[in-house]
Amino acid sequence: MSVLTSPRGKVEVVHCRRTESQDVYCIKSLIRKFTCKLFGKLNIIYLLEKANLAVTLCNDKEEIMAQATFLDYPNWNVAKQDDWVSVFRELDSDIPCTPLNTLFMHLFVAVDEYSVGCCKEILRTVYKAVPELHFIFLIVPSYMSLGSTLITLFDQVGNIPCLTYEEDFAVHICHRHSHYPQLHVRKARVEDHDDLMPIFMRYDTILKETYGEYFLAELIEAQDEENHAVVCEVEGTAVGFMSVCSRVNMQLLHECFDLGPFHGLCFPHPDDILESSQDLSVRRSQDAELRSSSQGSQKIVEELQEPVSPDTVENIQGNIAREAASEEALTAVQSGNVSELEDIEKLSDISTGYAQYHHVSSRSLASLILPEEPVHFRPIYRGASAAFCIQLFCIDEKYEARSLDFMNFVFSLFSDKNFCVISLPRLTPEFFLIQNFVKVVPFNTCTLEQDLYVFHRAGLLKSINIRFATLLDTPGVENLVSTLMLNKSILEDLDHYNKARKDPDIEYIRSHYNIEDFIYFGHHQREEHGHMHHFALNPIFRHYTKFFLKEILRLGFKSCLYYHVYPKSREGKFQNPYAHSLTSALHYLVPVRPRRQIVYPLEKLGINAPSKAVSKDPVSYALNHTNRKLTLEPKITVNAKIIVVGASSVGISFLETLVFCSHMKFNNLTLISTHGLPGKKLLDTEQRKFLASDHCFNDKDYALMSLCSWVNVVVGRMTGIDRAAKHVVLSTDEIVLYDHLILCTGQQYQVPCPTEADISQHLTNREVPNSSQRRYTGKVPCNHFTLNEEEDCFKALTWIRNNSITTEGNIIVYGNTIDTYTTVETLLNLGVSGSRIHLVQPPPASTITCINNYSVESAVADALGAAGVTMYRDAILAQWNDGLHPDPIYSASFTTPTKPFRLQCSMFFSFCEKNVDYETFKALNDACLVYDSRLVIDTNFHTNDVAIRAAGSLTKFSNRYYSNEWTHSNFSSKEIGFQLAAAMLHLFDPTLEPVPEPPANLDRLIPMYKGAKIQGGILPGSYHYLHIAKPAIPTPLEVQMAQPNYGLELVTGSAKNGTYFRIHINKYKMVETITCLSREPFPTSNYIRLFGQHEQLLNNLCARYDENLITDLYSYFTEPWCLALFHDRFIDLRKELRQILASKEEEDLPSIEQLAHQIEDEEINPTEKPRQYLKRVFEESIYKTLVERSTLDYLHYNRYHLPMYAWPGII
Repeated sequence: MSVLTSPRGKVEVVHCRRTESQDVYCIKSLIRKFTCKLFGKLNIIYLLEKANLAVTLCNDKEEIMAQATFLDYPNWNVAKQDDWVSVFRELDSDIPCTPLNTLFMHLFVAVDEYSVGCCKEILRTVYKAVPELHFIFLIVPSYMSLGSTLITLFDQVGNIPCLTYEEDFAVHICHRHSHYPQLHVRKARVEDHDDLMPIFMRYDTILKETYGEYFLAELIEAQDEENHAVVCEVEGTAVGFMSVCSRVNMQLLHECFDLGPFHGLCFPHPDDILESSQDLSVRRSQDAELRSSSQGSQKIVEELQEPVSPDTVENIQGNIAREAASEEALTAVQSGNVSELEDIEKLSDISTGYAQYHHVSSRSLASLILPEEPVHFRPIYRGASAAFCIQLFCIDEKYEARSLDFMNFVFSLFSDKNFCVISLPRLTPEFFLIQNFVKVVPFNTCTLEQDLYVFHRAGLLKSINIRFATLLDTPGVENLVSTLMLNKSILEDLDHYNKARKDPDIEYIRSHYNIEDFIYFGHHQREEHGHMHHFALNPIFRHYTKFFLKEILRLGFKSCLYYHVYPKSREGKFQNPYAHSLTSALHYLVPVRPRRQIVYPLEKLGINAPSKAVSKDPVSYALNHTNRKLTLEPKITVNAKIIVVGASSVGISFLETLVFCSHMKFNNLTLISTHGLPGKKLLDTEQRKFLASDHCFNDKDYALMSLCSWVNVVVGRMTGIDRAAKHVVLSTDEIVLYDHLILCTGQQYQVPCPTEADISQHLTNREVPNSSQRRYTGKVPCNHFTLNEEEDCFKALTWIRNNSITTEGNIIVYGNTIDTYTTVETLLNLGVSGSRIHLVQPPPASTITCINNYSVESAVADALGAAGVTMYRDAILAQWNDGLHPDPIYSASFTTPTKPFRLQCSMFFSFCEKNVDYETFKALNDACLVYDSRLVIDTNFHTNDVAIRAAGSLTKFSNRYYSNEWTHSNFSSKEIGFQLAAAMLHLFDPTLEPVPEPPANLDRLIPMYKGAKIQGGILPGSYHYLHIAKPAIPTPLEVQMAQPNYGLELVTGSAKNGTYFRIHINKYKMVETITCLSREPFPTSNYIRLFGQHEQLLNNLCARYDENLITDLYSYFTEPWCLALFHDRFIDLRKELRQILASKEEEDLPSIEQLAHQIEDEEINPTEKPRQYLKRVFEESIYKTLVERSTLDYLHYNRYHLPMYAWPGII
């Protein structure tokens, strides 16, 4: 906040922020004729789309006082966008302008009365926001005066001609030192104590309390060759302090952190052991041509995997080693000017060419716990330490953006050191200084509560030349990436690039991804979109990544860049998280959410169908993006360790929500799961699924998210929680530290515990003990399967194929859930004879069946009978193998209400009631978390530990809410995960409004989520089944229909014929339940969009049904008129129309919404029926025009998805 005073003495409190699209109207109102003469006639929206930085100045009432827009190339066409540096250096050789340190002002507007103060404040803010910036140029026609405002801040340096027509333009410059200068750094003196202590005390009092009042003076006096204290000063006053020391505990750092990319922070030594002898012999035998760098090469074993990409044909797997590229490789890529830096010739004595290829800079390879694989070899460094450390650092907040000014000076104090390191508590908010450091990856065995950051001397280079790659660069690039696993792919793509430069399929990207969350698509030409295939960068230059991306856009005449992450499933236990090509820039891009697609009836649409570019379905990929606006946009960094236990739909939804927060960067997201991330496509898409689906996520969704790019994956089971030490114990005795623990393990099918009843005594169910609460503790038979995840289904499928189950032996499916039906159908589809399948159903726990629809259940029962499947009802498992050793199972005995029976068995599937896994329960119970049949939480997902949250079917609400019937199991898992993430984001996102405390009388109410609860699958008889319903306490359908306010039931077709379609319309005329049973596949995603819609929106569904105009709802919902309802942005149109009807478009008249409330409250009594009255008012007022215009705009803007609709101008 700053205070501006006008010449007339008026005062305004102002602040700067990034310009937003809604500012355009106010910006236009500030434009004068003089503005147009200075900057030309501008399209403001277009200018903001292409701007690198746009700043708006507002007062305390959020009224816009001024705005300025800056780009990285000149306006008025005085120089080419990609070649302006030489032109401006000819003007004044004393101005060392480069693309790194220069911006151009393309627009400035302000309220006249405060214009000078506004301009000064904006310039100061820009120089503060961009520390590398030193010059801002302003170009205007030479005949124009700058005016009273700009002339006070800019100095003319010369004239240059226009490239397109004969006219000269005046070039003016504004220097950093006039607004936010670099700081003068010097050795500290004792007399600086009084200036510095207030700054220290503002941040922390612990040092003073620990070491006394004069600890700082004593530290300054204690300087020697190993310890130095420096300050930065402004006008003779010290405003910042840094204490540095050359003594670094290298042994501890080597034990805790992966320092391989920096050669262990040591100088090269002949006795360095950089790889194991076994790896060395393998390497030599495989590739005798691999060079060994005489200047400190280093090799580290790391697992990577190449993506499945249309451009990638290799499949390279296994262990690889990376080797430091030599200095010439660094020169080839970075073209650094080494003459800038004092003593920079020492750069040749160190390793500086390491290509950074961590897919995320903060990802730890070692955080992947692989119990069955050997521990990675760790290099041993014999050389002397090449690092010094920062012991103490503070700076006045006003000058924090100039923190890097210290680094030149402190490196000059240690001329024999090349690295500067600093360690910080993990939860320390990221400040300006460490934004220029590289965060070092810790080993998985590291238990330090500190993060380590590294800065290299060469990172101070400022003259970095970035240019197009050519064929002449191939040897240099090959040298740089020769030891990377993807080196062949990179070189092949480089060759393809040089031969034919291909732009991305932008029509497909626009129609399948929410790219318009970040850009106004219409203001970007097709050729301005670029596709980034690879990005390799020396880690010591990582803080220049955004500059590199900015230059790619400028030099390539691009405005947008896209990076595709293709899925790749690894054969084996889990998915390799390195599922895409190397890039160190991923955290500087934003992930783009995929768009939900309409399933089109292409044959019915004919020529009105969308183009193939929209409707095609190629290889799915996750999309990441950056544009000119984002190149100077900072992200909020979160270093807190957020550990999610369980890859359930709730856990995946939680991680998805955090990952797609584009303005935030989560460095420590970790998932602990038995099988890693889901979505490995172990079962082919054409195979029937053993388990029913909740339609939260499918394999394509996992591919479009690419969570493995952002989330560490720990493969293992949680067996303990140490709340005091804040770590999770795994089944492998490994520990995973956490700051926030999220428990989403859900419930699983358990191995049933036989009652051990002897059926030879002809016992009935009433005579055997209830074993439902007992836990099976014996050895699980090898042919017993409880299916909870895709990996379990894959194992069962493998067993079936390897043991000839399809041709011989009985299969018992035990349980009464919907998964029993989908499993039976899968077995039938695999070729198992129905006569060898026995469906045994235990006594139901309630009167509600898993399908809860008599018509559907009858059709399924008939299909089972027709297939020859034998069904047994109310049967309880008594014994395996007649009480003998149960492994493998040869027979199973059951008791019933009448007489027991015994079945031969080759394979046993158990789908008894789901429950919390015993290991999970024991871990929770031993950690003293409150557990009452399930883990107890409050309405904000908190357990009794503030650092531990939980969600999903694992949990129940505390008894103080008196709502034991309601649990998270009643709601959509995807919505629960989203709400959990939303609650967590308030801890990390300062842009969110604080959540107010609920009123005292409302703090005992549980939240009611509105998302549909869905289940579906393929049932016996090859019936495709789908059930969509609102969250509710389970109640028999007959009881629901008997309620007086139930609503309407619309049914077409017959369940037995496979044409059944049922819709329940509630008393408010909203779609509340949908049930489909069809022998033909149907567009599930389309039908899900019908939930919650008003029946009139469905083309007066009820009226048409009553008039017998609808005989087949399947056909009805494939008609072209309804496709807009399935569009992902239709909900936005509804909100917009509702906002129009709720707004007062005419001051003297109430809104339509207000009129409806007045009629309801009987404040007005129209002579006609209320509906007719409102319709007449609507048609006679401006609302009708506004609604029509908004609807037509929606259809026009989304015409690539909805070409079947006509709008004015095309008929």
